[in-house]
Amino acid sequence: MPGLAWFLDDLNRWSALLISPFIHPERLLPAEHIAFVTETISAQTENVQRGPDSSKEIVKWSDFCSPLAYKPGEPFKLIAEASVDNFSSLGIAFLEDRLQMDNGMVPHRIVSVHLEESTLKELTKEKEVKEKSPDMDAVNPAGKSGSGRGEEKKSKQKEEEGREQEEAGAGEQHHLHLSSCHECLQLENSTIESVKFASAENIPELPDHCSSTTQEKEEECVQKGVKRINLSGKPPNILIYLGSEAAKERLEQVKLVLRECVDAESYTMYQLQQEQVLRDPWVENSLLLVIATEEPIPEASHQQFMTFLSKGGKILGLSSSFTFGGVQIKQKNKLRKAVHELVVAKKDSTEVKLNLLVSGCVFEEGMKGDPSTVKVLSRLNNADKDAVMVHLTHGSSGGEAILCQAHLELDSNSMDVQSEEDFNLLKMSNSTRCEVLKEILTGLGLSCELSEIPALTPIYLLSPDEEIHLAFLKWLEGNVDAEGLRPSSKVSLKFVSSWESKVEVTPSLMPVVTEMGSFSSEHFSLEIYQQHLQTKKLGKILLFTEVTTTTMNLLDGLMFELPEEMGLIAVAARQTQGKGRGGNAWLSPLGCALCTLHISIPLHSNLGQRIPFIQHLVSLAVVEAVRSIPGYEDIELRVKWPNDIYYSDLMKLGGVLVNSTLIETTFHILIGFGFNVNNSNPTICINDLIAKFNREEGTELKPLSADCLIARTVTVLERLIEVFQEKGPNGVLPQYYKYWVHSGKQVQLHSEHGPMAWIVGIDDYGYLQVHQEGKGVESVHPDGNSFDMLRNLIVPKH
Repeated sequence: MPGLAWFLDDLNRWSALLISPFIHPERLLPAEHIAFVTETISAQTENVQRGPDSSKEIVKWSDFCSPLAYKPGEPFKLIAEASVDNFSSLGIAFLEDRLQMDNGMVPHRIVSVHLEESTLKELTKEKEVKEKSPDMDAVNPAGKSGSGRGEEKKSKQKEEEGREQEEAGAGEQHHLHLSSCHECLQLENSTIESVKFASAENIPELPDHCSSTTQEKEEECVQKGVKRINLSGKPPNILIYLGSEAAKERLEQVKLVLRECVDAESYTMYQLQQEQVLRDPWVENSLLLVIATEEPIPEASHQQFMTFLSKGGKILGLSSSFTFGGVQIKQKNKLRKAVHELVVAKKDSTEVKLNLLVSGCVFEEGMKGDPSTVKVLSRLNNADKDAVMVHLTHGSSGGEAILCQAHLELDSNSMDVQSEEDFNLLKMSNSTRCEVLKEILTGLGLSCELSEIPALTPIYLLSPDEEIHLAFLKWLEGNVDAEGLRPSSKVSLKFVSSWESKVEVTPSLMPVVTEMGSFSSEHFSLEIYQQHLQTKKLGKILLFTEVTTTTMNLLDGLMFELPEEMGLIAVAARQTQGKGRGGNAWLSPLGCALCTLHISIPLHSNLGQRIPFIQHLVSLAVVEAVRSIPGYEDIELRVKWPNDIYYSDLMKLGGVLVNSTLIETTFHILIGFGFNVNNSNPTICINDLIAKFNREEGTELKPLSADCLIARTVTVLERLIEVFQEKGPNGVLPQYYKYWVHSGKQVQLHSEHGPMAWIVGIDDYGYLQVHQEGKGVESVHPDGNSFDMLRNLIVPKH
């Protein structure tokens, strides 16, 4: 086994990881642990692939080891420790190309090393010296990783050595990357309290001098728009304690819900193992402890958790046995694994109701603790009004805990949820669940603001048909200027053979890369799209981008002059200004199918005379795209008039927006449609419905992807348009009625207090037909103001 010196070459350039909550300066590796160095390189180096093979089970590096130190540069190096079993798992994953690094780089080499006591002490000595520097104390007064029981054991001689080093300017020799440095403030996604491990590959070499004052630093933060993560001085670590449970699924469950609520760029999450509670100095190095185990807390661990609170720490209990301050937990087995309605008191003194799976425990009334330190936040909406969420404070340093006996971390995909009624109740409460959890986390001092809007990315010109792709490039030659520019009032497109990062992407000017060979995306597969697109014209020329403002603007400069056989479609993984009915806009999450399709319809045709029907055909096409797959026929996906896709008649998971322009005798129509495929939160998605069906029916249907369903939707739509043009509305209405949610439903006309009418169908022009007693059947349309399009309907003037 080689010596570590071979890798460390120059200790001056290495930095102990301040933010790791488990590093103790006096702790050598346990006998059963292995130290090793991981070399990583950027994905562009030597044309290596961008990460592990996604078709195999991915192993995440940080899940199997504890990082100790890092060295910036190329290659970027990390020292870590792991148990023998975990080191073996990492090695196998590395050899099989399944190892994923947290920093986005590619693992290049893993070498086990003998960690000499002198080397470890030198690294930790550097860390201790920098912790004592005035800059560090000003920035991070509570985050001294070198403090604790090990600190007290230092000999007087070592303390003197530390002081001598500090006076001699040791900080100038071994510089730790801290937020007090001017250069570190320029890191776009760095934290303020300490440099986040996950973005360590972006840390530049810093100058020796770093003397900005705290006030200057704060002013610079404000000027640069850098967010302060917390005011407690604690590093932004979130620890998850599961007791002796080793279930990876449970850990990922908790991590997932936290990532969806907090600003994921601002915090690092670790599992706090049972053996680390007393062994490692996490108390000073963590902001939030999440306790998510029902098993009893060992007395020594409980005392350590109380120490954490006394030093200003925050605790979130998720259906855990942890409690203190005279608050007692009482078991109610009749509540266990059952869905119940909760009433939650919000900060603004309002109340919200939601349904959650409860643990089977409640907090006893008549609590013995100081009433000023205990506050009930939520009760069950049952006869006993059982308390299921309490807020407790502890000590004089701001320590506080919110303990909950309802499963805020679980949604309807939990295996504990069996009945369709429970599934529906939980899904309908899902957005409220996220809101409540965000308010809890905000109250505990975390930032739950949305991350910065992602940067716009270049567009890639793709086609499933090589012949049509070449024909489009030929057409471009005579329809762009010398610079490859195709101007438009909305978004001008600049066609280029390749893209360099120095070329800016703006909302009004976007580069389009024409070379298909350079395209790759983890969110869209051209091969899958090609496999499922079975059209004559539609969707043949595809503009794909990872992030854009809205796909509705991308085709404007092309659609009026492009030959009809080159059917245009624009697809995005994310939209920052997605358009909806009434001009609504939103930041769409990953997991949605988002696109805009161009179609041409002759004015003098069945559909040309009934343009409102197009939105109905597209809604039907989305539903058919799923339910026409063998085995998926009974997935409860439906259409809601006039332009929505629904789960049953309960929740919306998609919608359609249609813009039409008549030029001479041809309608040029842009159809924007989006639907949730793989994003369970904050509401529901198609793969949720598939998972629900599998649980209920014992089937093993595979989840679907956005690229597959977009291609299938366009294919079905082309067929529906052909049928409509040949047979008119009667050619498609039987299929539409099969999937719509309105059979036998009532609506109110004119206003909230208007008369009731029964829905009976759709007329020849796409309007809703209702039957009002004594007045027969009439056609109606939305009043244009109501959020619920079926709430207030008006009878149009004839």
